[in-house]
Amino acid sequence: MTIGFSSRMTVATCGFCLVGVLGLAPAAVAARAAADPGAPGGPAAAPRPSLLYRPGTHVRPRAGAPELPDVSARSWLVADARTGEVLAAHDAHRKLPPASTLKTLFALAVLPSLPGGIRHRVEPRELRGIGSGSSLVGVAEGRTYRVTDLWRGVFLSSGNDAVRVLAALNGGWRATAQRMQAKARSLGALDTRVVSPDGYDAPGQVSSAYDLAVFGRAGLRSPDFARYCATVEADFPGRGGWDYPIRNTNRLLTGADGVERYRGLIGVKNGYTSRAGHTLVAAARKGGRTLVVTVMNPREGGGFAVYEEARSLLDWGFGAAGRVEPVGSLDALRARPRPGPDPVPVAAAVAAPDPGPGWAETVTIAAAAALGGGAVALVLRVLGGRSVRGGRADRG
Repeated sequence: MTIGFSSRMTVATCGFCLVGVLGLAPAAVAARAAADPGAPGGPAAAPRPSLLYRPGTHVRPRAGAPELPDVSARSWLVADARTGEVLAAHDAHRKLPPASTLKTLFALAVLPSLPGGIRHRVEPRELRGIGSGSSLVGVAEGRTYRVTDLWRGVFLSSGNDAVRVLAALNGGWRATAQRMQAKARSLGALDTRVVSPDGYDAPGQVSSAYDLAVFGRAGLRSPDFARYCATVEADFPGRGGWDYPIRNTNRLLTGADGVERYRGLIGVKNGYTSRAGHTLVAAARKGGRTLVVTVMNPREGGGFAVYEEARSLLDWGFGAAGRVEPVGSLDALRARPRPGPDPVPVAAAVAAPDPGPGWAETVTIAAAAALGGGAVALVLRVLGGRSVRGGRADRG
């Protein structure tokens, strides 16, 4: 049996459908514009390049902000460790040799897999390949060490011998370099290329003030890293069963060699090679605020200038709190997980924000069809009622 319509009712029904579609059409257009970066009125096709990639010094002072200190370093950066906001920087992404500040990345990549309580007897092969003139803590072949002793050798004495042994425990020199490279990428440190995990000068090995600040900030979130980098003195196992004292070479932390100790300093790592010059990642806490500063290769002031320039930048950063606009973020380039299949039920997904191009149009069309279908059903009910009351029905 079919139900017939008058031409007038057919037109009315189609009118209802048309109203539903036209009523939702603007939403579909708007959704497409939002999903399509190239559509008129939509967002820009690509984000604006970070200010930190531009050469020179960058700061956005508000009223009452202190003036930046005179800094001779080839590259430097000041950031808030909690928020990741970069308060000021100079050539932040300039690729330079990092020296032993690269050991911050070594620790981030290797610390989680080597608990401090492990005991290891050093084999001769594990100490091969140490670069000439390297800083050493005094690791001896045939001697048994706790992993925590070796980490103190890395952080306090910048011992490349301790790095060699820990890298051997971690799967080898090349595997460790690869793990460090992957860790850098995951943190958004895209300027860094790892060749020698201890930071020793090697062709092509580079990092940047930005990347080193990222490593220092990440390290402070690890209790083990934070404890090691803040340690001033420790005993290191020597030959014959006796220990000898080692002292952190970060002068801002210890106050050694005539460098005044920086009040509130909590680490992180210093370095020096002939190619890199003096480098430093320093973190300090005052008044509930923690800053991370990177200084790479000062060109004036001698061997201890790296500490004095870091001091002046820390002082400026604490004085500028709340008085400058950020010029970038240490989280800007961090890797984010790729979106997977949407586990949300269909009913919830319809009500959820647009998850991607094409979805909004599909939902819109479906809604329009539902509205039009509802109008048709309403008309049919009306017509059906009239047919029963009037005793009219076409039989097929």
